[in-house]
Amino acid sequence: MYVHKKNNLRITIVLMLFWFCISSALAQKSPRDKIDYPPLNEIKMPVIHQSELSNGMKLFLIEDPAYPTVDLRALVRTGGIYESEDKIGLANITGAVLRTGGTDRMTGDEMDKLLETLGASVETRIDEESGSVNLSLLSEDLDQGLDIMADILMNPVFREEKVNLEKIMQRSMISRRNDNVWWITGREFDALIYGKDSPFARYPEYSTIDAITREDIVSFYKKYFKPNNIILAAWGDFKTIELLEKLETVFADWEKSQVSFPNVPEVKYEYKYNINYIEKTDINQTHIQMGHIGGLLNNPDYPALLVMNQILSYDRMFKVLRTQEGLTYAPWGNYGCDFNHPGIFNCGTQTKSSTTVYAIRLMLKEVERMTSEEVTEEELSRAKDTYLNGFVFNFDSKVKIVNRMLNYKYHGYPLDFIEKTKQNVEKVTRADILQVAQKYLHPEKMQILVVGNQADFDEPLKVLGKVNTIDITIPQSLL
Repeated sequence: MYVHKKNNLRITIVLMLFWFCISSALAQKSPRDKIDYPPLNEIKMPVIHQSELSNGMKLFLIEDPAYPTVDLRALVRTGGIYESEDKIGLANITGAVLRTGGTDRMTGDEMDKLLETLGASVETRIDEESGSVNLSLLSEDLDQGLDIMADILMNPVFREEKVNLEKIMQRSMISRRNDNVWWITGREFDALIYGKDSPFARYPEYSTIDAITREDIVSFYKKYFKPNNIILAAWGDFKTIELLEKLETVFADWEKSQVSFPNVPEVKYEYKYNINYIEKTDINQTHIQMGHIGGLLNNPDYPALLVMNQILSYDRMFKVLRTQEGLTYAPWGNYGCDFNHPGIFNCGTQTKSSTTVYAIRLMLKEVERMTSEEVTEEELSRAKDTYLNGFVFNFDSKVKIVNRMLNYKYHGYPLDFIEKTKQNVEKVTRADILQVAQKYLHPEKMQILVVGNQADFDEPLKVLGKVNTIDITIPQSLL
């Protein structure tokens, strides 16, 4: 299943907006100052069996007989970051055709029919920094499902007609990439921060898709799909000993071999203030993002940054721009962190065209205020309560727990990273927040991106500084 790698940003923003609205309602109605909240119940973690097959494939197995189902996920160390610049899109296409192209034993269409009769599903994808094959089925069909999953992993054939179909879909997505202003804003802001040629911000063009051949796909697959380059997790209705034997059997003919990875360019960032503009005359709402480079999840200051995020987003941006000024529905501020490369610090909102520059000034002021004064005790308490009271939802399903631990293992983080983060969030003080704000926020060196119709702005953008106009014209195919 192909999912555009930037969709995660859109989903995150939508969830943030939803959460801010809920938080606002709760904050206004809840008499929190009059209630003594008891300690949260202890979270019980499932028993995880970690093992390794003889071919080097690492395993995470969790027995859960609550439902008669089994889910498996194979996480492969690969990704779009390893593509060459002239064939951007290769990883996504490989991930899609891994499933649709079928195997020696059956075509992708035949596989669809078989899975439908079983009430099962198999999905494959390759994103920016990882690939995955996911299987979900009834436990009574586990043997048949394992055969299908193993066949896909070991024996894909990448049929030419399915490659061509996927390339058509990719070209269609390119043709529509400027239809949605959220897509434009997120995509081009990433390019401002990381650089347009960075593997963390680049995106396919017609020319890069046209350059991809079936041979490129087969080569990409062979380079990274090795059993010793995979972590496989399973959770559901099975016996661990029995499943170990089944996995050893279905992958018995897949031999381990060395995997070499291309060097991924280091993220090098220069802090600077600039104003960037993309003209979009068919909208009456201006989309604004501003910020700079962020950090890593393993930063010791990450817990304090989490609390700072909540305060900046709700107690500052949300209250000032929405509640007090009525300029927008849901602004946000977030110091983004990632596993192995820096995330992005960004603030954003959308507002009517006639309040564009005014909203930008207010957002800049709130970021500067985070660095110049301590937050209040009430802000600190509310932010920590919001995080801690929502912490339990990290454990309300096995799939969340397993996928989180898979990601920790994949990126070399301790499996109890989230629990340690919670413990440290509880210790965060007002002084800690001011310290990290002063250390990591640079309000005087923010890159500002504005997407809208400048003819309707309250003031010309040039009052904020020299304006760089970004051209988002889609280069046409040479074919």
